[in-house]
Amino acid sequence: MTTGSSATDPQAPDYLFRQEVRLSLAPKKGKITHSHPVQFYPDEAALLFGLTCFIEAALRAGTPVIAVATESHRKSLRQRLPARGVDVTAAIEQGLYVPLDVEAALSTFMVNDLPDSVRFQKVFGDLLSSVAKAQKGKRPRVAACGEFAPALWSQGKTDAAIQVEHLTDEIAKTRSVDILCGYVLSSFPREQVGHMYERICAEHSFIPCERTIMRLKH
Repeated sequence: MTTGSSATDPQAPDYLFRQEVRLSLAPKKGKITHSHPVQFYPDEAALLFGLTCFIEAALRAGTPVIAVATESHRKSLRQRLPARGVDVTAAIEQGLYVPLDVEAALSTFMVNDLPDSVRFQKVFGDLLSSVAKAQKGKRPRVAACGEFAPALWSQGKTDAAIQVEHLTDEIAKTRSVDILCGYVLSSFPREQVGHMYERICAEHSFIPCERTIMRLKH
């Protein structure tokens, strides 16, 4: 497992994020539980850092991961994960790491620029079930991160993005799954940040503190 001062140093830039990831991916007992946090990042580099931390933590915990992202982000993750000691090739071969193209994935359930709830439930539900099988001999749990809703929002399809977030949360409630959504604030006009923050946070189980979002906005 990767070691270093950032894992224990509260002043390290990724300390709080790592604690959130560990709590999210901790084994759950009793009824089915899920987590659906959202993170707002100041730029692309911060987003990729956050996704890398999430994926790394899940894989080290033996949890299979689905990563839905753009081609450039998938390539960057493929470079960043090995640098942190993760054997990406082996993880893919074992079905523990499943990288998917966001546009191709969106095309499986979008109809007239809006998500079809039946198609979404079928596509995402089947995907979670299939990936969960990689956890042999363990209680099935899956981690997922990606850009379904962020991609739609960046295209100006705000209602579609919110609907996808809602559908994601609904299906997650029936599964043992941890889903991280990441938005890059620099891709939105400053005047839209407050409105975006309120609408998106309403669909998630964990949101950054107000001090964090204010720091990112300025």
